[in-house]
Amino acid sequence: MALAQIFLTHGMADGKVGISIDDIVYSYHGNRDESILESKLNGSMKNEASEEDKATLIAWAKDGATREGWDLVEPIIEDNCVICHSSIPTLTSFETYEVSAMTAKSDEGASFESLTRVSHIHLFGISFIFMLLGYIYSMASSISEIFKSIIIIIPFSFLVVDIASWWITSIYPSFAWFTIIGGIGYFAAFAIMWFTSFYQMWFMKNK
Repeated sequence: MALAQIFLTHGMADGKVGISIDDIVYSYHGNRDESILESKLNGSMKNEASEEDKATLIAWAKDGATREGWDLVEPIIEDNCVICHSSIPTLTSFETYEVSAMTAKSDEGASFESLTRVSHIHLFGISFIFMLLGYIYSMASSISEIFKSIIIIIPFSFLVVDIASWWITSIYPSFAWFTIIGGIGYFAAFAIMWFTSFYQMWFMKNK
């Protein structure tokens, strides 16, 4: 489910299916050559409006999101955006001109508040997952204690690398590679611990 969530959110940041460096850069550093509205309509919201409606919204943003143009874009926003953006607290509300006009600003990626919230959730939740899984894995047989210790430590180390990379990427986009490295590191450790534990508990004959 975590992988599905990544593909459906960050995975569409550049408008293409699949995870790429651009997805990570656009998610955390932003696409600063475009407005927030244009970046989203060309990326994760690409399939949420017709080409004609997207072109109208992008032109409005490039024009400076004027009050005069609001009468033209408000019905488009009502039809395509408000159904989600008025009901999900973490999304920008498009119910008023003032809030909608703010999306014409340059896309600077994840905000300090957003990074703080997501970092807290991941540090807390993922740490508990690996504490429980690591405890189970620590009782695996026929594996050296040194190897087990290394495997148990790896996900916590790479979790710090992963989350730190979000913050650094928001300033220096070249650090996006560390987000991929961090994710691969603790995913690999998870796979080793889970499959070893599952195999020994359910399939390996007792000796």
